Amino acid sequence: MNLEKEILAVRSKDQVVTLVRWVGKNKSRFKQLMELFLEGDSNPAQKSAWIIGHCAELHPELVNPWLKAMIKKMRQPGLHGALKRNVVRILQFVDIPRGLQGMVANLCFELIASMEEPIAVRTFSITVLANIAREEPALRKELEIVVRQMLPYSMPAFRARAKKILKDSEIEELIADPEETSTTGRSSRR
Repeated sequence: MNLEKEILAVRSKDQVVTLVRWVGKNKSRFKQLMELFLEGDSNPAQKSAWIIGHCAELHPELVNPWLKAMIKKMRQPGLHGALKRNVVRILQFVDIPRGLQGMVANLCFELIASMEEPIAVRTFSITVLANIAREEPALRKELEIVVRQMLPYSMPAFRARAKKILKDSEIEELIADPEETSTTGRSSRR
């Protein structure tokens, strides 16, 4: 199979699913896909990221050897939003090794704080950080602080993800009525 040609022909989720089935648990096929993602032109890279995301959801173990390279790719200037969205989506499904958690956490905090990032990238970043915080409880407090700061300026998807992940009574109060939130982060209702 000419994988690049097949990827360039992808126009629907059905075609993605066909390629995900073709990859299966096969490390060699997954490697071909990753090489297109990491080294390919913009269009093949974006479409391969979409396929990799679905592969990672089914077989997260395939992604582990590639995590460092994926994170490095995320640091490239001018990276297309589709690539960022798919990489951060993938990071939700994998157990991030302890040695990469700091790098991933920093990246996700930057993504959450950037109002230029698409909302999906920012909400997936919340989930990735919450997953890391299960192993690093000190990170949870930092996540709560950043989310509280972003809530007054956030979209409904961001607020919904914050509510789902943080399940904190004060956060829920802020989410319920972000317009009534003062600069201190507390509700103006008493």
